[in-house]
Amino acid sequence: MGATVFGVNGSVITVRDYRDFRMGEMVMVGHENLIGEVIRIDEDKALIQVFENTSGLKFSEPVTPTGASLAITLGPGIIGNIFDGTLRPLKDLANIQGIFISRGINISSLDMDKKWDVKITESEGSYIYGGSVIGELNENASIVHKVMIPPDISGKIISIEGDGEYSAGDTLAVVESRDGILHNISIAQRWPIRIPRPMLAKKPISEPLITGQRVIDTLFPIAKGGCAAIPGGFGTGKTMTQHQLAKWSNADIIVYIGCGERGNEMTQALEEFSALIDPRTGRPLMERTVLIANTSNMPVAAREASIYTGITIAEYYRDMGYDVAVMADSTSRWAEALRELSGRLEELPAEEGFPAYLTSRLAGFYERAGCVQNLNNSNGSITIIGAVSPQGGDFSEPVTLNTKRFVRCFWALDKSLAYSRHFPAIHWIHSYSEYQDELVQWYSENVSPSFLENRIRLMKLLNQEAELMEIVKLIGADVLPDSQKLILEISRLIRVGFTQQNAYHAYDTYTNFEKQSKMMDVILCLYDKCETLIEADLPLGEILKNNIFEDIIAIKYNVPNDKVYQMNELFEKIDGLCSFMMEQYS
Repeated sequence: MGATVFGVNGSVITVRDYRDFRMGEMVMVGHENLIGEVIRIDEDKALIQVFENTSGLKFSEPVTPTGASLAITLGPGIIGNIFDGTLRPLKDLANIQGIFISRGINISSLDMDKKWDVKITESEGSYIYGGSVIGELNENASIVHKVMIPPDISGKIISIEGDGEYSAGDTLAVVESRDGILHNISIAQRWPIRIPRPMLAKKPISEPLITGQRVIDTLFPIAKGGCAAIPGGFGTGKTMTQHQLAKWSNADIIVYIGCGERGNEMTQALEEFSALIDPRTGRPLMERTVLIANTSNMPVAAREASIYTGITIAEYYRDMGYDVAVMADSTSRWAEALRELSGRLEELPAEEGFPAYLTSRLAGFYERAGCVQNLNNSNGSITIIGAVSPQGGDFSEPVTLNTKRFVRCFWALDKSLAYSRHFPAIHWIHSYSEYQDELVQWYSENVSPSFLENRIRLMKLLNQEAELMEIVKLIGADVLPDSQKLILEISRLIRVGFTQQNAYHAYDTYTNFEKQSKMMDVILCLYDKCETLIEADLPLGEILKNNIFEDIIAIKYNVPNDKVYQMNELFEKIDGLCSFMMEQYS
C-alpha cells in the first residue's frame, strides 16, 4: 500500500506509509495530483506543504513521490511571460480553464512545441563543463538566449546537431561524462528552486545600477550585484517605486515578483508593463521582463515558493552573462507565509509569531545576489530590491530589522512625504547606502570627479535643515540668522527641485547622470553665491525677491536629458544676480 493522506491542516497535510519519501521531494497529492513538497519526516508521519488549495481533499487519498526536488523548467519563452509562484504560465492556464483555474492543472512553463532557430557554437569531440554554451538563439528581438550545459554535467561531446530549428525538448547534443554515462542535452533544463546555481567566483562591485531616479542615483545609489530594501507603510509608494526601477533601470532583464500583493496592484502592473516601451531599445518592455504573480488570495505555500522561483530564473539568465534586477514585492508577505506555515507545523514561534529561522531564510535569499564570474567565464550580476511592508510603518518589526542585516542600501519611505505628494517618498534622513566607496572610480570616470563631493554637500545641507527645523518648531524661523535661513531655502530647493520626481512627466520621469550632476552644480553654485552675498551683509529677503530659486526648481520640467547645456544660462543668471546685488548694496 502506498502513501495516503492521514490529516489535512490548511495547506499542510499529514501522510502515513511514507517510507519512500525524501526531504524536499516534490510529490503529487490526491486524485487531482496537487503539487506538494515534503517539509518534515517524523518517525510515524511525514508532513507535506501543498502549493494549491486543499479544499475537498479526503482521508486516504494517494500521495505519490516523484523522486525529484521541487524544480522548474528553464529555457526560451520565459522572458515576456506571466507565471504563478510555481512557474505555471497564467496565460496558458487562462486559455485552458478560463477565468477560474482548477486545481491540479500541471502544464509546462515553456511551449515545448515551438521551434527555435538555433545556431550551434560547439563541435563534436569538444570537452565541455557545466555552464558551457553550445548554442544560441534569439528569444526575442532584445534577448539572445544561450543554450547551456546544465551545471552538474561535464564531459566529451560525442554527437551534436547542426544549425536548425529545434523545440525546447529536442536533443541537441549527447555528452559522455568521465564515468561513461551519456547525457542528452536539450535547450531546456530543470533546476531545483531552493538550491543556488553554482558559479566560479563572486566579483567586486564596481558599477551602479542606473535607475534615473535622482534621490537614488545621487543620494542613495545601489550597485549592480547589490541588495536594497524599500520599507514603508501602506500608501507610501513601494510598488510605484519598484515599477519605476523596473521601467528605467539599466539591467538587461527584470524579474518582478508580486508576492502576496493585492490582485488589483498586480493587474495594474501587468497592464502597465504590457503597454510600456523600453527607452533603451524602443521595443516593448515585456521583451526583457518576467512577471511572477502570486496574489494574496492564492495558496500561501505557493507564495512562499514564488521568491525562490523568481531568484532561480534570475540566476539562469545571469549564467548567460546578463545583468538581472529582481523586484520582490513584498518580502513581508513572504515572511507572513512562512509564519502561517510554521504555525500549522506547530513550531515554537519567535518574535511576533515569525519562525525562528526567518533570519536565515532572509539571508539565504539576499545572498543569492552579487556580481559573479559564471561557470562559462562570462560575467553577470543579480541585483535584489525587496519591498518590506511593516505594519503601521513600524521599522522596528522583525522583517525590517532582519532585512537591514543583509542589505547595504535602505530606502526608507516616509508617510508624511507620501501624503504631501512628494514622490519617491524616500526620506533622506532615515535612508542610507553603503555602496559609494566601491563606486568612487566609476563616478569619477563616467560622470564627474566632483560628483561625490557635491553629493556630500547636498546631504550635509539636508541634515543641517533637519537640525534647524527642530529649533524652528520651538521658537520660529524669525530668530534665525540669514545664513541659517539660507540653508532652509536651499534645502527646500533640493527637496522640491531635486529629490522630488514626477513619474508621469516626460522629462522628469527619468534623469540621466549628466543632468543630475549639472543640477547639483547649479544648486550649489546658487548656495555659494548667496552665502557670499550674506557675508557681505546683504539681506536674504532681497535675494529671495528674485525668481532664481523657482527657475532652478523648474529645471526638472524644462530641461530635457539631451539638452543639459541649457542649464548654462542659469549659471550666467546666478552670476548676474550676484554682481547686481553687490553693486546695488555696496
